[in-house]
Order: sequence, then structure tokens, then C-alpha cells
Amino acid sequence: MERPAWAPRSIDISVPSVSRIYDFYLGGSHNFEVDREAARKAMEFMPGLPKTMQANRAFMRRAVRFAAAEGITQFLDIGSGIPTFGNVHEVAQAAVPGARVVYVDHDPVAVAHSEAVLAGNDDADVIAADLRKPQEILASPQVERLIDLNRPVALLLVAILHFVEDADDPYGAVAGLRDALAPGSLLILTHASYEGIPLPAERAEGAVDVYRGIRNPLIMRSREEIARFFEGYDMVEPGLVPMPLWRPESAPEDEDPFAFSGFAGVGRTA
Repeated sequence: MERPAWAPRSIDISVPSVSRIYDFYLGGSHNFEVDREAARKAMEFMPGLPKTMQANRAFMRRAVRFAAAEGITQFLDIGSGIPTFGNVHEVAQAAVPGARVVYVDHDPVAVAHSEAVLAGNDDADVIAADLRKPQEILASPQVERLIDLNRPVALLLVAILHFVEDADDPYGAVAGLRDALAPGSLLILTHASYEGIPLPAERAEGAVDVYRGIRNPLIMRSREEIARFFEGYDMVEPGLVPMPLWRPESAPEDEDPFAFSGFAGVGRTA
């Protein structure tokens, strides 16, 4: 397999990556055949996965615009993935010139491509770090340079927490980040769930097994379990809902049924 110029030498391009699989679902070009093969296997069980990912990205853009309208000018996007059109810094800086954005990901391809995309943008940067170690993120030079933790921050945890197993204490990591944020900060979150998938759970489990097989378990939590991530936050209307129902800009009834696979919400610290 030939290694493209954008792929860091340090990565094993024979092993699928959830960031590159997500990039494939969104129609991106930063993925390998091994990623496409895993994605196609998952789509044998859940053919609407690309629609789910598109709904996830559409929610993220609406939530970023909402945050900007609320006066927030700082964005910390953890599990940001490979940049695609309409990424956080593009949406935020279009709404608020000078908005500051720090991306965080542990995938070397996502970090390398983010560095290339952000070259020359003094108000945005990227960190190679892991959600499970929030203090390393908060103490990073990039956060110290761009994010003033004494002012409100929009914290994005979009399509990342369902890749963190309970044994790694995702609730503790989210609470640690919350406690570092100033009052008026926002948590912008999406999470996969069996609730809302227009298929029997047994069939959807086949797609979950694909992720388990590539050693990136997909943890499908219930709405109640997802709501626990918002402890210490006041929910912004309409609360924790299927992604197309969060402040829609088009008629939700026109959405593909798979767009409703998972929950989205925004919370505000008191």
C-alpha cells in the first residue's frame, strides 16, 4: 500500500482508524482502503451511517453558531477528527472574527492534517492529546496561548464519548473539564445510542461488532446514561434530543430516519 504524502510516517496504514472511517462517511479523501473496508462492513448492518454522521456535523455547526450568538469566542473541540468543510474554526470565525479554537485529537492523521489546514491561522491550533487525560489538555501550551479559562468556553465533545469505555471513566473526564471552565461555558455533545436507530438493536449490534473488531469499541449508551454527562450544567432548550431536533434550520420530517440515531444537547454552566 502506497503511503500518501499527508500520512505521517509514524502511523500504521494497515490498521483502520475511527477518524478516517468518519472521514469516509462524510465523503472525505483522507482515508485508506482498510478504513473504507471497515466502514462498508458496518454499513452492511446500518446502511444509513453516512446520514447519521452528516446529521452529527450539521448539529455541530448549529451549536457553534448558537455559542457565538451567546457571546462565546473560545472553542475547545476534543475528538475533533480530520478537518472537513464547515469545521469549528470556519463556522466560529465566520460568526465572530477572531474567535479562538483549539482542536484536540489523538489520531496522528487528524493532528497532521489539522496542522496543515490551520497553517497561518493565528487564532486556531491543534493538540495531540487524549480526552481521558483532561489535565494534559488544559495545561497544554496551545490552550494556555489561545484559551482564557477565566472566560466562558464552548467545549465540544462531538461523537467522541461513545469511544470511551466505562472502565476509562468518561464521566470523570467530562467532570474534570467542566470544573476548569468559567461560569457561562457551554458543553456541546453528541453520543451514539440504540435509541432512535430505525433498525432492530440486534441488527445494529452488527455495526458495533465491526468497531469492536478493529479494537475501537463503540459504546452505545442510553439517553439516561448520556444525560449524566451534563451533570453540573443547565440544559439549553430543547434539551437532550435526537440530532435533527436540536434547533433545526430545516424541517426535521424531511431528514433521513438514520439522522435520528443518537442524541445531541447543549448545557451551560451556572
